[in-house]
Amino acid sequence: MPPFAPVRVRGGRRALHRLVAHRRRALAAGLAVTAAALVAAGPHPGAGGQDTRRARGHPVADPVGGPVGGPVGERPGDRLVAAPVRIADAGTVRLLRPGDRVDVVAAGDGGAGDASVLARGVRVAKVPEPVAEAAVGGALVVVSVPRATAHRLVGAATTERLAVTLC
Repeated sequence: MPPFAPVRVRGGRRALHRLVAHRRRALAAGLAVTAAALVAAGPHPGAGGQDTRRARGHPVADPVGGPVGGPVGERPGDRLVAAPVRIADAGTVRLLRPGDRVDVVAAGDGGAGDASVLARGVRVAKVPEPVAEAAVGGALVVVSVPRATAHRLVGAATTERLAVTLC
């Protein structure tokens, strides 16, 4: 084989820079298309999935047993009802807003060890304006709970003092 002179390509550096510049553009375009696809495929309100309009930091409904940590025996098909509950401490009720999640606790008159949780992670539906003469006996809050839990809350409210804790 005869000896060859080195092969020199004119404009090689410029072609390399052009190739790198096009790769950057192709990568940027690919990332933009991926981001658009993720946004389009994301959750939409009213799409039948979980409630995407909920406030941040509030627990999501557990697919098996109602609200996360909810009472055993609640099924996802249980219809929610609005249950008015009189909370002993009116000052605590002033902290609540519709949409907040609370635990409703029954505090017995016997002492600190008698407290029991009646409902876990229930959503506050409404906080009515306090009536001046009723402020002595606590304050009213309306929670959204399954019918069986509403019955427990009403029964406990007749014999015990009720309190709430924010979730």
